[in-house]
Amino acid sequence: MKRFLLPLIIFLVMVGFLAVGLHLDPREVPSPLVGKPAPAFDLPLLDQPEKTFSPKQMLGQVWLLNVWASWCVACREEHPLLVALSKAKLVPIYGMDYKDTRAEAQQWLNEGGNPYAANAMDIDGRVGIDYGVYGVPETYVIDKSGVIVYKQIGPITEQVLSNKIMPLVERLQAQ
Repeated sequence: MKRFLLPLIIFLVMVGFLAVGLHLDPREVPSPLVGKPAPAFDLPLLDQPEKTFSPKQMLGQVWLLNVWASWCVACREEHPLLVALSKAKLVPIYGMDYKDTRAEAQQWLNEGGNPYAANAMDIDGRVGIDYGVYGVPETYVIDKSGVIVYKQIGPITEQVLSNKIMPLVERLQAQ
């Protein structure tokens, strides 16, 4: 009898871990950057390559950094929501075009609308590595002091926008 007790206990523990794992949201991967200053960068702008964008320019404001690409199917899914959010002028949205060409990125924005106050070009993906980008799209909520307070992996949905991002943005803007 005792011989079967240990394997039974191990089996039950494994079933418990499986049950917990099946109820987790795979989009909620914890980011080591949350609660830390946004990595610094100075990248050329998509529409004015002679000018650059840096997160330092945004100190004192709550803002969103949306990492996207013209080749990204999921980016097309969230794009109309970003355009609507941009028109509402509730929070500035800055884009980081990831591993893309200037011509394809500009064409994509011309077709779908441009929700971004500015777009930085991360052509080689090095800044994306600093931000821990797993894949596009990813969106970061950055507070007035330049600290990342939230990371959305995958496309923003209306539910995520209304239940997580906007309440957080409103709270940060009031501080």
